[in-house]
Amino acid sequence: MNAIRVENIHKTFVLHQQHGVRLPVLADASLTVNAGECVVLHGHSGSGKSTLLRSLYANYLPDSGHIHIRHGDEWVDLVTATPRKVLEVRKTTIGWVSQFLRVIPRISALDVVMQPLLELGIPREESAAKAARLLTRLNVPERLWHLAPSTFSGGEQQRVNIARGFAVDYPILLLDEPTASLDGKNSAAVVELIH
Repeated sequence: MNAIRVENIHKTFVLHQQHGVRLPVLADASLTVNAGECVVLHGHSGSGKSTLLRSLYANYLPDSGHIHIRHGDEWVDLVTATPRKVLEVRKTTIGWVSQFLRVIPRISALDVVMQPLLELGIPREESAAKAARLLTRLNVPERLWHLAPSTFSGGEQQRVNIARGFAVDYPILLLDEPTASLDGKNSAAVVELIH
């Protein structure tokens, strides 16, 4: 069964501060992903991989085309969906791990990872236990769990970010260069978690 159907999407960025230069990034991009399938977008820098991922998460709105996401028993076209519907889909169907962790200062790493679970009404104790398992699996030292990730190294922040993405068992999880700032050992831990 399909989970994602991308049909002929186009995305052009207009650089207003550079005299309206138009930068086409995606043209007739189409993709089908089945439930349970793991897909890697591979290409050179600037080829549109992150733009496609951000479009799949509805951070970017394509100029044309359709992005159909299986959300429970219905198909939702994220290109035409209302903002409320997009938020609903993000809450339970699509998870997102960006290249960089953006969190509120002074919030502990454990709380950052727990937050999506708490928002779904999962009890705090259960949320904390799952967050601890993920942080352990991703080699984040326990001594850091109660500190703010803004003080961490880039690799430690990325592992907290990945743990947060895996906290909820989303049917669809989008990861944008999840191992880019990690060493070999930690990259292997992330790849193992993905599988």
